[in-house]
Amino acid sequence: MLRTQHRFFRSVLVAADTLIISCAAVLAYFVRFEMLASVVPPRSGEVVSYATHAIPVVTAAPLMLVTMMWARLYLPRRDQRFYREAADIFKAVAVGVALTFATISFFREPLYNGRDPSRWQYLVYGVLAVTMLTTWRLGFRVLLRLLRRRGWNLRHVAIIGNGRLGQVVLQTLRRNLWTGITPSYFISHHPTTTRETCVGLPVVGGLQNLEQVLDGSPLSGVFIALPGRMAAELPDLLARLERFPVDVRVVPDMNPKYMPLNMSVNELDGMPILSVRESPLAGWGGIMKRTIDVLGGLAALVIFGLPMLVIAGFIRLSGPGPIVFRQERMSLNGQRFKIFKFRTMHHVDAEVQTLRDAGRGTAAWTKPGDDRVTRIGRILRRTSLDELPQLFNVLLGEMSLVGPRPERPELIQDFREDWRGYMLRQNVKAGMTGWAQVNGLRGDTSLRKRLQYDLFYIRNWSIMFDLRILWMTIFRGFAHPNAG
Repeated sequence: MLRTQHRFFRSVLVAADTLIISCAAVLAYFVRFEMLASVVPPRSGEVVSYATHAIPVVTAAPLMLVTMMWARLYLPRRDQRFYREAADIFKAVAVGVALTFATISFFREPLYNGRDPSRWQYLVYGVLAVTMLTTWRLGFRVLLRLLRRRGWNLRHVAIIGNGRLGQVVLQTLRRNLWTGITPSYFISHHPTTTRETCVGLPVVGGLQNLEQVLDGSPLSGVFIALPGRMAAELPDLLARLERFPVDVRVVPDMNPKYMPLNMSVNELDGMPILSVRESPLAGWGGIMKRTIDVLGGLAALVIFGLPMLVIAGFIRLSGPGPIVFRQERMSLNGQRFKIFKFRTMHHVDAEVQTLRDAGRGTAAWTKPGDDRVTRIGRILRRTSLDELPQLFNVLLGEMSLVGPRPERPELIQDFREDWRGYMLRQNVKAGMTGWAQVNGLRGDTSLRKRLQYDLFYIRNWSIMFDLRILWMTIFRGFAHPNAG
């Protein structure tokens, strides 16, 4: 029954996606040559005829469907968050538009008598396709959730293992009812069991009568949640489950405390590899974050360019020494770089001495009222405007707009010994602002709390999380009592 429903839904998705892609192609023509023609006039020799331009794009819609299949957009995604599907849609459309443009450009001689197709039209085509497909898929998900709440399109599963891990699986599935994955019963990981229920779910047999249980109560899937001490029994258990037409998922018995970064399963020549220390910024996430860094950094320089020149003038008048102070810090993968900051002390030698003290293990954050800080420096530190030169570090790719604040290498050597998990901060780029900073953890504040906030950011990173932190920085992050 469930497989029949899946085939039906897949047919609906393919048909709707085809219609949406074709509509996006037609709309792109009218947007380009009707709405944008006065803003961006067509180039000389550029095709503007509907019959010779829009129709070939519509007929090339199957190319987009191929890329969507390549992005696995027609496989069940009931246990995945929508942002992953949206990211795959963006990836599929980007590749599909590029293939369509390349194909039509290759055949431009018979199609357009050698004239060029409109690049602007394909850009609009991509934007419309992403927007329309994402909106449609989101609406489809909402519809499925409503159906599942009414008891339709449910997927009944068993949980093999009723210990701590099995109970975690049960609680997770109960919290995420939108998946439609409904636990029917436990199969105890003990050879024999006398328990009838566990946290409100029936316990039906044990591993010794696994086959009889599954024969008597057919399911669409099982979750294996064995304790770590029983890992050696997993191959035999998987072999026994091969006799049944069920999807099998293995939940590893790993304490999240020891794997605070993203997990993913890859394959190398048929060998499965479980990555537990993978940076959340690998792949498309890193590309999107870098794009925001470049665009945001350039925009910030335009906004703060004149104020930075004014600040530089006041620093020059405040006393001898350079306007910008450079200091070595560490960022992604332990790479060292020179961070830029406006000089805030009377003499640069004072800041250099602070760095030398760090090498002797006597470094400390500047205290409020430190007499080495200049009058203008006190204002800059209080408002965090001394950090503005780090926009150049962002544009150079050494830092990000958002991320854990960078530390000096010699301090990191001490922290890594004293604080478990501290080096996990090096799995992302250091940032100008971060989750810890917008929550008031700046300067001479609890290192333990800052580390907790930094690791929370890394575990839960998303583009929307970055934008939220930037928004909070504007209203809460510039001026703070601990910033001085």
